[in-house]
Amino acid sequence: MARVTVITHEHDRFLGKRNLMLRRGSPYLLFDVLEQLKSRGHSVRIQQGPSKTHGADIAVLHVDATTTSADYVDYARGFPFCLNVGAADISKRLISGALITEGDAWQGPVIVKSNLNNQGIPEILLNRRSKRAGKPPPFPHLQAARPYEVYGSLGEVPDDIFECDDLVVEKFIPETEPDGFAVRFWVFCGERERCTRYVSPNSLVKASQTFRREPVPVPDEMRERRRELGFDYGKFDFVLHEGRAILLDANKTPGRPQNLVKMFAAGASDLADGFEGLIRRAR
Repeated sequence: MARVTVITHEHDRFLGKRNLMLRRGSPYLLFDVLEQLKSRGHSVRIQQGPSKTHGADIAVLHVDATTTSADYVDYARGFPFCLNVGAADISKRLISGALITEGDAWQGPVIVKSNLNNQGIPEILLNRRSKRAGKPPPFPHLQAARPYEVYGSLGEVPDDIFECDDLVVEKFIPETEPDGFAVRFWVFCGERERCTRYVSPNSLVKASQTFRREPVPVPDEMRERRRELGFDYGKFDFVLHEGRAILLDANKTPGRPQNLVKMFAAGASDLADGFEGLIRRAR
């Protein structure tokens, strides 16, 4: 059996509050995978912030922030094997396949997003918790979160948007359906995976707000991007556009929406099989 360490940010809250049954949940998908691993005899420890010790056989770098600072990455490299040590940056400028510039010839609608994952909300929370702990903010130059904005064309985007380092402009290319819009979500751990096409009435598709879903294959382009970005575990959001798979978002700390907890938990056993495959590889 293996000893597993999950490296989170010093101010992350990987575990939630206890419920009436004194059980603790988590907002993260990895929680279900870890529960499976524990049921199989593996031991799991949550490590908040870097430490001087590396008492584990395998680790997971699970810092919920767009960029993981060098001290966390250096600590992660001290383990015999660490998942996602190569995926320390998931900023839109690095991962998005839909980016466009001010002079681009694209004629369709566009969307303005934060360069940070999840609109920078994880960084806002880490700064807030750090302040409560009487410590300096880990992201001192963070801009205020702003919602995604969709424009009918590139020409409608305000000029100052392109001068903001914290914003990016992308082609707005959800897969259109007669009854809504679709995006594909690929969740993986090691060699185990599931890829699902979700259809929503909303043009900004979220798994928690969908009315139809179906399994779909993983395109070779996505597998290549996963190798390039250094992901062992995580979730990719992508679409098929003009015959090509376009990556929109890559998440190394995917969540588990409250209304889909049972569905996500049901798939955790397969992802745990993938994790155990990585354990065997590490040995």
